[in-house]
Amino acid sequence: MYNENFLGFNSFIWFFGVVEDRSDPYRTGRVRVRILGHHTPDKITLPTTDLPWAQVMQPTTSAGISGLGYSPTGLVEGSWVLGYFKDGMRRQDPIILGSVPGNPINYSDTTRGFNDPNGIYPKYINEPDNNRLAVNAKNDSGAETNPHPSLTLRRATRITGVPTADFNGMDNALTSDDSPASDGDTWNQPEIPYNATYPFNTVYESESGHLLEFDDTLTKQRIHLRHRTGTGIEMDASGTRTDIVSNEYYSIISSDSKVLISGDSDTTINGRHKLFINKNGEENNSYDIQVGPNANVNIQVDKGDLNIHTADGRINMNAAGDYNLRVGGNMNVEVEGSYIKTVSGSSSDLTDGAVIITGSTVNLNP
Repeated sequence: MYNENFLGFNSFIWFFGVVEDRSDPYRTGRVRVRILGHHTPDKITLPTTDLPWAQVMQPTTSAGISGLGYSPTGLVEGSWVLGYFKDGMRRQDPIILGSVPGNPINYSDTTRGFNDPNGIYPKYINEPDNNRLAVNAKNDSGAETNPHPSLTLRRATRITGVPTADFNGMDNALTSDDSPASDGDTWNQPEIPYNATYPFNTVYESESGHLLEFDDTLTKQRIHLRHRTGTGIEMDASGTRTDIVSNEYYSIISSDSKVLISGDSDTTINGRHKLFINKNGEENNSYDIQVGPNANVNIQVDKGDLNIHTADGRINMNAAGDYNLRVGGNMNVEVEGSYIKTVSGSSSDLTDGAVIITGSTVNLNP
């Protein structure tokens, strides 16, 4: 016998309702919903625990199987939803089709149904449920009226005046060719580029405050990813990228790393800096530094020692031009082997004090 009593052919009953519980014991994303017109708001007559579990429909971008796509866990207690009953007039097997944002005028009343029983949502009243970063409400003078807390914090904690290295230069008494100074300067974190216009900023925000923005506002296009602690990445309309790490930063690369910087590079470190090359002791893994024409290598220690040590090897230096050495205090040289000095031109020793030469044999003109 032909059976006409199946979903899609029998009566389709749809509804509005409010999520009151999302702690699905099977962890499939189900929620308990108090359904408008079908359930009483009296929680004594119908407590939240007696509401039916509703499955949550997902978009086709989620496979809905084997953990593929997005998890169906975005709804919270207090969310208004639209759905229908799979079982028709029995009304015990609801399906959630989507959530419905609004403009709340009251905070949650935990004593009544159709409210968040935890008293958390809505967080704001008398403004749209849409994210503040998406709305960017302004008054008649153009000032923001309800800025997102994370935006306020980002602006307040913007870093400015970061110093760069400042090399003092060297006055060389032996030649007139002094080593020029390299003046330090400062740099600032770019201005926070947020200036969204509704409805062009698409925002995702999690319960704890993680944020993702895709802003298509004309001339202000941005991408912004932010952890609730402040760690984040932002790309502004020009393509400038700002990375902020509010705590430690680890970068682990299993193969090669290549970096090309077409402009300047400045690094300012408050703590120590160590560089370990050729950790495994393989052949020819050298540490090479090449500086192109018309530039110098400047190393300055403001207060402390400059130490160069080879545990097993030589120190080789080759100056294609002059080699100038100026010592402000004593100069001590200790050689365990022979000391050979070959000068193709003349040699002059100018000493204001005494000159002492000691050796088993001293030949001045052999």
